Amino acid sequence: MKFRDAILWPFSVPYEVVARLHAGAYRSGFFPQRRLNAFVISVGNITVGGTGKTPMVLWIAQRLLAEGKSAGILTRGYRGEASARKAQGSGNGLEPESASDEVQLLKSRLGDGVALGVGADRFARGSELVARGVQYFVLDDGFQYRHLARDVDIVLIDATNPFGGGHLLPAGRLREPRSALTRAAIVVITRATHSPAIEAAIRQDSRAPIFYANPHLDSVHLAESGAAVEAALMQNRKFFGFCAIGNPPAFIDDLKKWGFQLAGYRFFRDHHRYTQADALAIESEAASVHADGLICTEKDLFNLDGVRWRSLPLYFCRISLDIDRPADFWLEITNRLNAP
Repeated sequence: MKFRDAILWPFSVPYEVVARLHAGAYRSGFFPQRRLNAFVISVGNITVGGTGKTPMVLWIAQRLLAEGKSAGILTRGYRGEASARKAQGSGNGLEPESASDEVQLLKSRLGDGVALGVGADRFARGSELVARGVQYFVLDDGFQYRHLARDVDIVLIDATNPFGGGHLLPAGRLREPRSALTRAAIVVITRATHSPAIEAAIRQDSRAPIFYANPHLDSVHLAESGAAVEAALMQNRKFFGFCAIGNPPAFIDDLKKWGFQLAGYRFFRDHHRYTQADALAIESEAASVHADGLICTEKDLFNLDGVRWRSLPLYFCRISLDIDRPADFWLEITNRLNAP
């Protein structure tokens, strides 16, 4: 255990007590769950940080759309109810400063094909959408949101740091004890194609079927115009990467895996809203390492509103989730939805 974690470990004890009491209260029925008159597929994790939840939510929503289902996504949104009121003030129109980056990304990718229910009270938002005819919901970051009943619980585990050091917050990254995996209907290990050690650890607490998924680079775009750029044309350039996501080192690793040459990179806190001063600092660092351009995630674009780049072009990556055995994965979900 690192010195910092050792100092914080005593604070993890009361956190674990509360987490176990909370789970027990729902398990015993002391805290009742509320059920929508619709199917609910939850996507979540047991650690803080990025595990690929948003790409998984997109994957499932797009699959529902392809089958002609009336689908919706329930998400708290980074700013909770305040952003929800603004974001939903005129239908599902999302102003650049009125909703979280993840909500705007979902809207950008899915358009009007999938309804968005944004807010802390996801049962209330879901009830509103049910009244509008939505029959299938994807519950974003829903594993710990026990208030809303679900038909399928999908839990994502990042292979690069599967159990957050083995300790609960704040000493580690676990949001719940690993025993919470007993609630999982399906487990997806991300950023790996085969990991017997992680599978063995999961099997100590869960008999759920295990699948694998990895980030897939769909396309690269010039941020100024949105125009797609052939990835092959990017291979001979040096980039300076930056991002403000839940697992920033993973983005850099992905860029290297996809063949990008990186001269340097800089990370910001998740959901960070960039300022012009940030842009100047990024460009200064990039120039110092002789980068030819800047590159970030698609999610970062929604936090760059009003920022102007003076000397280097900015590109962003459009990423999806490549699920191993996708037909089997979807069959597992639909079988659970159709179970009596």
